[in-house]
Amino acid sequence: MAREPSVEGAPASRTCPPRARTHAILGRVTGTPASYLLLAAVSFVASVLNVVSGGGSFLTLPVLIFLGMPAADANGTNRVGVLAQNVAAVWAFHRRGLLDWRWSLAASVPAAVGATFGAWLSLGVGDREFRRILAVLMVALTLWTVVDPLHRVRTGSVRSPWSPGVVVGMFVAGAYGGFVQAGVGFLLVAVTTLAGIDLVRGSAIKVFTIGVVTLIAGLVFQWHGHIEWRAALALAAGSLAGGIAGVRLTVLKGQRWLQHAVTATSISFAVLLWFS
Repeated sequence: MAREPSVEGAPASRTCPPRARTHAILGRVTGTPASYLLLAAVSFVASVLNVVSGGGSFLTLPVLIFLGMPAADANGTNRVGVLAQNVAAVWAFHRRGLLDWRWSLAASVPAAVGATFGAWLSLGVGDREFRRILAVLMVALTLWTVVDPLHRVRTGSVRSPWSPGVVVGMFVAGAYGGFVQAGVGFLLVAVTTLAGIDLVRGSAIKVFTIGVVTLIAGLVFQWHGHIEWRAALALAAGSLAGGIAGVRLTVLKGQRWLQHAVTATSISFAVLLWFS
């Protein structure tokens, strides 16, 4: 069948392939200083939340999507900011002597394997399906933080990172983090808490493990061309400062106000994502 000739002034949907149209929109929306400042500011808040508890990507991912970025590109681009945040947070926890390097390195092995699987799996999910999945996860994990089922958990001695429960938990958390990233901190805190580690030291292990998961998943997304680097660097700039600030809040145990402030925002974003 012969192709229909292109006509000057015809609608973009008839002259440009879908990905080209999306990137044209993205260039107009995110190519301004104001948009990069917005991404840096949102990333700062998200990074503080990520270090304190988790769920910061529930802020950055919807913003990237609402700015016109395809879901796969938003998922990949978000990883750069998260990685920057965790590098800063690991350094800050290490300076305070709160990071158990041997436990963290061992536990990150099954998490890295899970991350590879999760990132590969996410590449087969369409934009609309990804938005729906993200919306459901945002509501579910936001309710988790409200209920806080691990708040009263008491455990004995610290379990080995090679114990079956820890290995399975880290693999599942890694697979989840590779797939969507948003909320993986909650799962990792659950694993470290049930392993007998206190919340502050568990947070240090959490940010180290997320750093490994994010690096692995980010490489998968970059290999498939799903990272928009200008937006990613704007996220990274905010994340570096937010990661250090988050460690300070964690040590001072001043996180509750931030969690409550973000709960309503996460629910609002979830509704918008579901109906977009």
